[in-house]
Parts: sequence; C-alpha cells; structure tokens
Amino acid sequence: MKLKYDEKEYACSFAFALDMVSGKWKGLILWYLRDETLRYGEIRKKLDGITQKMLTQTLRDLEKNQLVTRKVYPVVPPKVEYTITSYGKGLIPIFEQMLVWGDEVGSEVGEVMVCDEEMRKNG
Repeated sequence: MKLKYDEKEYACSFAFALDMVSGKWKGLILWYLRDETLRYGEIRKKLDGITQKMLTQTLRDLEKNQLVTRKVYPVVPPKVEYTITSYGKGLIPIFEQMLVWGDEVGSEVGEVMVCDEEMRKNG
C-alpha cells in the first residue's frame, strides 16, 4: 500500500514506519517515555551525547508525528513535559522484541558488557 504523510510519499507502510522512528535518538526517547512522563532535562540526562539542538529537533519530530505529546506549564522557569501517545506505545512491543534480538545476536557476535539497567527497566 502506498502512503502519503506530511508531503512525503512512501512506497509502503513499512517505509513509513521506519521513517517515523529512524535516527539515533527517536527510538531511545520513546523507550524512556514508555512508562513515565519526563521533563526535557530528564530526557537529556538519559541520552548521553545528545546535543540540545538535536534533542529539541527530535522531540519536535516525534510530536509532529504524534508519537509524543508536549505539555507546557505557564510557570517561571518554563516547565515542559513529554508523554508517549497511544501511537508511540504501539511501538514498544516491537522495541521489546528488538531488545531480545539484540541480546541473542549481540552475545553471539559481540562482547557481552554490563547492561545499562535504566535502559532495561521493565524491558
């Protein structure tokens, strides 16, 4: 099935799905939001190596694609929270399977290291 979304045409639904979560950070952000609402700074602390500009851009993309919602509180200093949507939650079982695959294949082809327990929490 061909698909058009946001002025972009996709050859199939799989290409659309990949585009929604492609990139280094989108999947990780959704993974960390799977069980809780987080503030901008909390997300940034969890993502080692991400720049402020990249985090802002990635969160905007996720919000535009309806995978997260952004809530701004009218306080000083500004308080902004991000929550995963039902569309985003639909990806979590897929990510869980990717975690299992990564465990299996990674332990065969790579060197087993200590896992980031925060990443695996409830995973």
